[in-house]
Amino acid sequence: MSSSKNNYSSTQKWTLLATILASSLVFIDGTALNVALPALQRDLNLSGAQLLWVINGYALFLSALLLLGGALGDLYGRNKIFLIGLVLFSVSSLFCGIAQTPYHLLIARSFQGIGGALLTPGSLSILSAHFDNSNRGQAIGLWSTFSALTGVLGPILGGWLAGMGLWRIIFFLNIPLSIVVLIVMLTKVPETRNTKAQKLDGWGALFVVLGLSGLTYGFIESASLGFLHPIILSSVFIGCASLVIFIFIEQKSNHPMMPLSLFKSSTFSGGNLLTLFVYAPMGGVLFFVPLNLIDIQGYSEVKTGLAMLPIIICIATISPLMGKYVDKNGYRKPLIAGPIIISIGYYLFSLCGITNGEQEYWTTFFLPFLILGIGMGITVAPLTTSVMGSVSEENIGVGSGINNVIARAANVLAVALMGALALYLFTNSVTEAVNMLELTKNVKHEILLEAVNFTGAKVPSDILIDQKETIEQVYKDAFVTAFNQVVYIAVTLTLLSSVVSYRMIK
Repeated sequence: MSSSKNNYSSTQKWTLLATILASSLVFIDGTALNVALPALQRDLNLSGAQLLWVINGYALFLSALLLLGGALGDLYGRNKIFLIGLVLFSVSSLFCGIAQTPYHLLIARSFQGIGGALLTPGSLSILSAHFDNSNRGQAIGLWSTFSALTGVLGPILGGWLAGMGLWRIIFFLNIPLSIVVLIVMLTKVPETRNTKAQKLDGWGALFVVLGLSGLTYGFIESASLGFLHPIILSSVFIGCASLVIFIFIEQKSNHPMMPLSLFKSSTFSGGNLLTLFVYAPMGGVLFFVPLNLIDIQGYSEVKTGLAMLPIIICIATISPLMGKYVDKNGYRKPLIAGPIIISIGYYLFSLCGITNGEQEYWTTFFLPFLILGIGMGITVAPLTTSVMGSVSEENIGVGSGINNVIARAANVLAVALMGALALYLFTNSVTEAVNMLELTKNVKHEILLEAVNFTGAKVPSDILIDQKETIEQVYKDAFVTAFNQVVYIAVTLTLLSSVVSYRMIK
């Protein structure tokens, strides 16, 4: 390994290239798809709950199997498992692109999540294995930066393609990138593994999958069935009980998938708790923002992609500076300040309300996006470095897996829980507003039936023209009410993460 902070060996350079491109697959897929969600909902006629599952079908399998992916990499070779995940991810991306029904898309997205679970922890653990403590912070900073830069194309490309009705190409883009990564990994990056790894923790894998699946299903479907429905209560109970059993198994196992001994480090525990509190609101809020801009504010898909750019540009420009800062000064101060700035960005979203569209962007949505981007830019690289720097070299794979599973599980549970809450608040607000209007019982029933489609809800065709604008406004006001509640939850969580940093990060 190179001991210099600036002069990387040939192997390190190729490792950086491969891991950056690999993480870009996931980054582009996520940022582009979020902007394309309204177009996807229209073309495949998705309900509000199905729209949540497009994101969470992928994220559920990704988060539930990430620990298994990290453990498999340590045991059988990080490159080998990484490449299996890469192939599965790209093949399932192809099937996502050719899906003709909601169910075909959801199944393909689930397999894409399985591929991502093998691919994602490998990306960071391979990178960490080829860099030492003298330059790991800067390498992770570069990894964060260039991954974000490739993700800059995501919202713009997603918006542009969705605007032309070509959202399927978003999935096809993964295939050429995968081919480049495959060639570099096979020819330029040596294999690494944990020589002390023993065997797989099968029972642990089973119960963590059951736990996350139960909670996710329960949260998402609660919006349509009700929080007190027996199926929802059973699902959430099974999820919680399975996660408790998982912790018990990890305590007793001689070869745990998630060694609880790692959490004796205050920095490792604090970094992962911070990951939960930072990535949960990020996933939840950024799921709703494109729906807000396109369906409520009247932005075009392209302008929506461009509107979100300040976040990614800030991460891309600030992360490398923070990587260098961390190598010299440590990561505690940025992890206290960053989340506070993020929380201000979220709060500013709640002040926007319903605007006159794109022409008011600079006086409404620009500032929240900018502040959020600055906060994330300050936080992302130090957060990743704090977690990876607090584990020993033989535990890099499992440490990466734990941190990734917490980030992805945070995303899954946030989209599920915030999504269910938003759908509930939306339908409630619509019901209250419609009951105050002088409409026939049948028309009221049609309006309320449409409310399950969330931002895709359409005004019934048999309604009078002068009442049409009123109903459209009811839908918009209901969404803004729900969106603001999601934003307030995000503000609370990110402020909590700053407290965690102050108390636990050394």
